Amino acid sequence: MTTSRRFVSGTAFLFLLLMGGRVGTAQATPASPAQPDGVTKGPVTVEKPDPLKRPLSDKEKREQQKNLRQELKGVYKKWVDEDVRWIITDQEMQAFKSLGNDEERDQFIENFWLRRNPNPDSPENEYREEHYARIAYTNEHFAAGKPGWRTDRGHIYIAFGKPDNIDSHPSGGSYDRPMEEGGGNTSTFPFEIWHYRYIQGIGDNIDIEFVDTCMCGDYHMTIDRSEKDALKHTPGAGQTLYEQMGMAKQADRMSGGLEQLGTGPMSQQQQSKQFDRLDQFAKLSAPPVIKFKDLESFMATSKILTGPPFLFDVRTDYVKVTNDTILVPVTLQIRNSDITFTNKDGVAMGTVNILGRVSNLNHKPIQTFEDTVAVQVPSELLARKRNDLSVYWKSLPLRPGLYKVDIVIKDVNNPDHIGRWQRSLNVPRYDDDRLATSSLILAGSMDRVPSRDIGAGNFVIGDTHIVPRVPSSISAPVTFHRGQNLNFWMQVYNLGIDEKSKQNGATIEYQILDMATNKAILQTQELTSKTNPNSDQITIEKSLPLASLTPGKYQVSIKVNDGVTKQQIAESAPFIVD
Repeated sequence: MTTSRRFVSGTAFLFLLLMGGRVGTAQATPASPAQPDGVTKGPVTVEKPDPLKRPLSDKEKREQQKNLRQELKGVYKKWVDEDVRWIITDQEMQAFKSLGNDEERDQFIENFWLRRNPNPDSPENEYREEHYARIAYTNEHFAAGKPGWRTDRGHIYIAFGKPDNIDSHPSGGSYDRPMEEGGGNTSTFPFEIWHYRYIQGIGDNIDIEFVDTCMCGDYHMTIDRSEKDALKHTPGAGQTLYEQMGMAKQADRMSGGLEQLGTGPMSQQQQSKQFDRLDQFAKLSAPPVIKFKDLESFMATSKILTGPPFLFDVRTDYVKVTNDTILVPVTLQIRNSDITFTNKDGVAMGTVNILGRVSNLNHKPIQTFEDTVAVQVPSELLARKRNDLSVYWKSLPLRPGLYKVDIVIKDVNNPDHIGRWQRSLNVPRYDDDRLATSSLILAGSMDRVPSRDIGAGNFVIGDTHIVPRVPSSISAPVTFHRGQNLNFWMQVYNLGIDEKSKQNGATIEYQILDMATNKAILQTQELTSKTNPNSDQITIEKSLPLASLTPGKYQVSIKVNDGVTKQQIAESAPFIVD
């Protein structure tokens, strides 16, 4: 943007320089009283006003600047008109055409591909390579008197990739209409139906119909499913089910609407979906969305939020995998009351996009993750569900060291509703000769997972499915209701093993402390030699009913005394019972 402003200023200066002689003369000559054309009064001759001296209108100024700009040509014209025609946004197109030199254009093109790179840490841009491979494929398979990339099938293939399924009728011929198209049998032009299970920014189960009405191989995308009917305008031929039964006339099909399917058993339902079909057609014709790249500007810069902040809470934990690999579960908690919901067909839907990045001390991205949290509830239950929480979990394997974590979230139904979270992350090192523990996790739910899911999936650590409770700040306690269980999870590493018995010999003490009275309301202990005697690592998983506790603030503490190495370690976490 700065470069563009400089160029405009330089253009204005060039214009003034070119016009300087005349403008200078106009300023140096004092105004004379108005006289008839050609009349001389004393030494002053009054002439007609010079049109070059009059102030320019805004429109004329813009036109001059446009004419002074270099015209796109060569590789840059081909790039914008052909290479990225189906994927460049209107804003990007406008910005590209406003650039004043090739250096700016080269920088723009580089950033254009970087914004779409699914793996910014890789030197190769998978998106760009896939894009040009799609162009080559369309030119080979969809050419029809013009390059394949210019056809409708080429457009969709380049923008959204290979469909999950194609229903192809290359010769047309006999066709039994489904009931949603009116039923009955007819003959068709060649047509194809492309099915996508999901297209980002458009939806699930997307069907796109292409018809070759010219019988020349040039299939065009259509919103009217009756367009493939070759007998639609032939009286008495290719009748629908209702037309065969005398309940409708063939001429009624031309009565208007997006589709000329005629009256049928499901015509009322089809009419109600016309706006959905228009909306889908418009989205398919637009450039594909750049997944979450709009959030990257909030992450990479100190961009000021224009709307109300989208508040959310984050918790990070540490679990040892090996000495060089630490699992860092990142848990995001979002209040449903902060999400904007839309209602459709009796269902309230809210969607939140999440973009996260872990960087090292040199600001180099180490890991990037992006995902979507979708909340759907029946519309009549929305008021009740607004008090609930939505939780997202991402497990990051990292080496011990210091990192920075940036997370940005966006409320899809309210684009100005943006939230940002930044923290440093000190991933611990677990030395072999030092007694250590993982994070102490207080969880809302904790269950065993099937053997096939061990170590995989959201909220899974080892063989346990655990959903952490997330505090509103680093030191704040989490909250449980009296009707719930307090679930806590922790691992202990590097227990000493007795050389003679080949067993560990640690004692684990558990305590629940009432913070108001500073008295222990529960205190117990167990021996590791009774639970897992031959391992130097144990996992602690406990559930405690809270019904007997009065509302208030408490603390759970776990102390480990290793009888073999004579080391001690303790972890604690506060919680509230309401």
